[in-house]
Order: sequence, then C-alpha cells, then structure tokens
Amino acid sequence: MSELKKRITDDIKAAMKGSDKTRLGTLRMISAAIKQREVDERIELSDEQILTVLDKMSKQRRESIAQYDAAGRDDLSAVEKNELAIIQEFLPAQLTDEEIDALIKDALAATGAADIKDMGKVMGFVKPKAQGRADMSQISARIRAQLGAG
Repeated sequence: MSELKKRITDDIKAAMKGSDKTRLGTLRMISAAIKQREVDERIELSDEQILTVLDKMSKQRRESIAQYDAAGRDDLSAVEKNELAIIQEFLPAQLTDEEIDALIKDALAATGAADIKDMGKVMGFVKPKAQGRADMSQISARIRAQLGAG
C-alpha cells in the first residue's frame, strides 16, 4: 500500500474515532475515488497516481466554488471549500508564482519553444513537475501568454 493511501486510511480511522462527520465524508470520498480508479484500471495506484486523482478532485472543487459563488450559493460554496481544504492536506505544497515562472522559463529554454505550436512540448515538460502543486489551467494560460497567444 502506498504511503499516501495508508495516510488517508489512517485519517479515516481517526475521523471515525473523533466523530468528525464532515472530514470523514470527504476522506471516504477520496478513498472511493482512488478505489474506483484502481478497479477501473486493475492496478494498485502509486503515490504519483493518487496525487493525480487528488489534483483532479481539487480542480473540480475550485470550479464548483467559482460557480456557486457566481450564483450566490454561499452555503454550497462553503461545503466545497471545506472539502477542498481536506483534499489539499494530501497534496504537496503549492508552487509560488515565482516558482511557476521559473519552471515555465526552464521549460521554454529546454524545449526551444518559440510559438504557440510548441505549447504541447512545454506542457509536457512542465506537467510532471507541477502536477498536484499548481492549477494546470493557470500554468497553461501563462505559457500561452509567454508564447504570444495570450
């Protein structure tokens, strides 16, 4: 069992003992998403693959928060924010804007990207280093701006 999966399981047990229903529900949702992917692909997920699942879940929460805020549904937005906070506990520390800019600069230099046609090469270089540590859609927008298609 991967370290991350064990940590999630231990946190589920702790939430059950502590009668923390909100946290328990979110942790069970995380566990279910991991198990679903394992069953679908007939594999045991590694920590990197679990981070991908968690990153997808956090992106879904951010999108929901934006939609609920726009619709004036603060009650639903608060639920999503709580879930997002719990999911982010298992993700690595987020990259700062300076770190993201440096990563993009390195990627542009390493791939020799000159225009928007090279977007895929740059994303291929950046994604493994930033997955789970930054919003990939924001990174994509920054790369587009640097390649002159912003």
